[in-house]
Amino acid sequence: MQYAVTEERGAHRRETAAAIAATFVAARREARSLAEFPGTIPADLAAAYLCQDLAIEAWPDRLIGWKVGMIAPPLRARFGAERVAGAIFDAGLRTARGSVEFPVFVGGFAAVEAEFVLRIAHDAPSGKVDWTEREAHALVGDMHIGIETAGSPLATINELGPTVVAADFGNNAGLILGPPVSDWAARPLQSLAVVTSIDGTIVGRGDASLLPRGPIGALQFLAAQTARIGRPLRAGMLVSTGAVTGVHDIKPGQSALADFGSAGRISCLAVAAK
Repeated sequence: MQYAVTEERGAHRRETAAAIAATFVAARREARSLAEFPGTIPADLAAAYLCQDLAIEAWPDRLIGWKVGMIAPPLRARFGAERVAGAIFDAGLRTARGSVEFPVFVGGFAAVEAEFVLRIAHDAPSGKVDWTEREAHALVGDMHIGIETAGSPLATINELGPTVVAADFGNNAGLILGPPVSDWAARPLQSLAVVTSIDGTIVGRGDASLLPRGPIGALQFLAAQTARIGRPLRAGMLVSTGAVTGVHDIKPGQSALADFGSAGRISCLAVAAK
């Protein structure tokens, strides 16, 4: 009897997650905003990642990497994590040449986040959920500058908490990839600095030391998380390691600039998604 009850609960959990995933996938494909979260907000990150995993299966594009974001300190004990992960797809990847246009959900959430992006050099072992800093570092081929174009059909996604963020692809809508950073592994984290501007006004300054344990700390988390959900990191994947200057809201028609100093600059323009 107990087995039957557990099996029934598992089926209901998956059915609930599938309905949430289907709503987010449809809204994203149609470039349509959502007025509210589609159903009951997942109670924990495991339930939220199930929504994301089912959405990845339903999304008609190739998974090419992951974004990593921070969970607000007051919520970390409750959810048992300091970071959250989201999927990045091939169609959302743009190369930083000139001013890059990127789509945003009108009526939804949109932001730019200046980040350091790691390119994975070789496949991670399946099932490995414990990673030292040295082991994570050994996965990396190179580091690039980049901008995560955060986005969701749900305008209140960040306000509703990390399980809502995780449920909708980690609040990711794409990645603008800049040039590689020379000698990144030998440089102090404080020297990996960036200034972000929107429409010519500086909105944030920061450096890689603001990320707990730096970009490699983000990769340690992600390597474990992707192994847990049965999607271990693969060679060539890109990992956007976290907002260095903050999360900066942006609207269609606004431009953003991330100035990484000697590492380069990325300029982009938000346009309405179609």
